[in-house]
Amino acid sequence: MKRLSGFAIFAAVCLLLPVIFPDNYYVTVVGLTIFVNVTLAVSLNLLMGYAGQISLGHAAFFGLGAYSSAILTIKYGLNPWLAMIFGAALVLCLSYVLSRPILRLKGHYLAMATLGLGIIVHIFFVQADELTGGPDGISGLPTLSLFGVPIDSDIKWYFVLCSYMLLSVLFSLNIADSRAGRALSAVHGSEIAAQMMGIDTAKVKSYIFVFSALMATIAGSLFAHQQDFVSPESFSFFFSIELVTMVVLGGLGSTFGAVMGAFILSILPEVLIVFEDFEVLIFGLILMVIMIFLPEGLFVSLKNRAAIMLSKRESGS
Repeated sequence: MKRLSGFAIFAAVCLLLPVIFPDNYYVTVVGLTIFVNVTLAVSLNLLMGYAGQISLGHAAFFGLGAYSSAILTIKYGLNPWLAMIFGAALVLCLSYVLSRPILRLKGHYLAMATLGLGIIVHIFFVQADELTGGPDGISGLPTLSLFGVPIDSDIKWYFVLCSYMLLSVLFSLNIADSRAGRALSAVHGSEIAAQMMGIDTAKVKSYIFVFSALMATIAGSLFAHQQDFVSPESFSFFFSIELVTMVVLGGLGSTFGAVMGAFILSILPEVLIVFEDFEVLIFGLILMVIMIFLPEGLFVSLKNRAAIMLSKRESGS
């Protein structure tokens, strides 16, 4: 109940911001980037935080969703929503086929395998010129419409991306409190112990890998239509690393930790831009200080410290 009440407050704040600040740049423009990053971080947290399976190729599924929508709508004239469904189906099949062999690996072997997946997909985006446009990418995606209303402004995209982000967060919170979430926690703790309890660990890890990939794919399709342009540089290995940083920064295994991590890493570059040449230096310093003094992640550490202070106050009274 606490998680759902927290989600209700979070959702209300997100939906009311453009009403309170209708022409604010950070709300109506930067907010779009934040919503996409939050969705991706939350989906990656399902795999890394809940199941304990590291992935350095999450941007690949994000890119596959974006390019599927771009290619199917522009080159084959498919309806944008149908293209999104086809892209999701493609990634569902691909991620399921890949999940079993990849998730047999552990530790740095798993990290290297997912890294290889991300690099292969990125090279495909760059080299398949006739299909993907190569390094120049693809532009001119058709306008997405919802119930006959074209989504053709930042404020409309705000509510669309915000809604999908909120659905992703709610889905993640529900998994955490479900039987599947407890199975994931068991796998994270010890696969051997989970197997002894009768949990099919291979099946559990495979399903969460597929769900995580699907969430990223749909976010990629929406991102492509919102940007009206896709290029390989948006889905590089470095973006996968940034997504991992978001999850770790907020706190592994915490949905709202992933939300906080994504928000911080999305907004910091915009705030630090005034420092010009020192922007990257200050950015790195802030991240280093947070991880040194709050090693469990910003949200998780602050939550634990608040709980300790509250228990001390209650015991003292």
